[in-house]
Amino acid sequence: MVTDRKRREPRGGGHRRVGPVGLRRAGRVRELVVSGVIDSFGMALGWTILVLLAVSRGGLAEAALYNAAMLIGVVLSAPVTGWLSRRYAGRTLLRGAAGTEILLRVGALAGLIAGLPSWLIAITVTAMHVAAWVGFAAMRAEVAAVDARPRSMTRYALAIAAVEAAGTGLGALLPAGPDGHPTGWPLILIFVAYAGSLVPTIISSRRARMTPRGAARRIMPARVLRYAVSTLTGGTGITGHRRNPARRPRRRLAVSPRLLVAGGGIMLLASGPTLLAIPLTTELHGRRWVAGAAIAFSLGCLLATVAVEAIGTMKLPAVLRWSLWGVAMLVGWIGAPMHAVSVLIAQFLAGVSQTAFEGDMDALVADEAPADGITTALAYSASVRALGGSVAVKLLPMMVVAQAIDKAVSAAVLVLGVAALLIWAVTALPRLHRPPVPIPE
Repeated sequence: MVTDRKRREPRGGGHRRVGPVGLRRAGRVRELVVSGVIDSFGMALGWTILVLLAVSRGGLAEAALYNAAMLIGVVLSAPVTGWLSRRYAGRTLLRGAAGTEILLRVGALAGLIAGLPSWLIAITVTAMHVAAWVGFAAMRAEVAAVDARPRSMTRYALAIAAVEAAGTGLGALLPAGPDGHPTGWPLILIFVAYAGSLVPTIISSRRARMTPRGAARRIMPARVLRYAVSTLTGGTGITGHRRNPARRPRRRLAVSPRLLVAGGGIMLLASGPTLLAIPLTTELHGRRWVAGAAIAFSLGCLLATVAVEAIGTMKLPAVLRWSLWGVAMLVGWIGAPMHAVSVLIAQFLAGVSQTAFEGDMDALVADEAPADGITTALAYSASVRALGGSVAVKLLPMMVVAQAIDKAVSAAVLVLGVAALLIWAVTALPRLHRPPVPIPE
């Protein structure tokens, strides 16, 4: 005989349902954040060792090559993510991306230590980051499926960025051998952490909710997917009959091209020094300051959520907000050649502004995406940012040496500042001069 208690319990592991969205939201978000934090820590640790080895082997130019290869991989990940997400469920997508990335992480670092040609390492790095960002887009789609508020998306980006700074700091503090990298047991532990940090992501994928058509199983909020009864039943309510079967609805673009262009442009102008922070800090003030710069970036990340909420109350247009974030990413680097403390200030400001910018953009892109295009939209959002960043890190060493970084930064700040003023003038001044609407009596 079935008791009343058993009859009331939901199936599927005894998870208690809360509200209209089903399974417990906070627990799933926490699981995704923890998996992302562990993955990002291991990734940052191994990547820091790889970049420092590149600096010792070929200077800023070789480090910039691998950073550009990394960002090209992010760019290529967008169409790959779109193709895969239309064919595979979230569980398969996350597991496949993580398994592929584990092999490529080990191969890239081992190949660099073994002295393989830089072009071969760059190709491996590109493929590695294609896999990494396919998985990252799927993870952000899972976060959006559970809670699509800008605060939640920014908090996820904050946690990822903060722990990446911790991994970077630890990698910079590890003692290096004559070849520019740790040896012996520390090197074995680095490989274990670099590859093994993806295991929690594979485990977390068992509860993935995204399906090949972009919907979520069980608890996807209707506000995220824009799903309603009419969508699920054929467009005319609960009857399931179409009003005009011959006319098919026009498919919406996954993301606005205007938002993509704006986001990529901000990264092109503002992200170069921050993305090259490890080699720049090493050449300007020595390797020992890399850990301090990483800690400063991490502290800045902790304030990103507060900054997003504070700027959000001002009701500024999105592109204007992003321009201001870009200025904040750059302004601290003007004094970087003069003293190492200036690098710490620059990285603190970059931690606040870059994390806030990425979270702000991802939240807006996810909110505007159609029902079946959230994962693809988030992939393209990261892709255009990476495209702008890849151009920036490739051009910056070609334009100036590390000691003249202040001149390039000053020019970029001027361009972004003027752009922000123009955007404000175009969007705000017409409203200020608009005659007041008369109040009917």
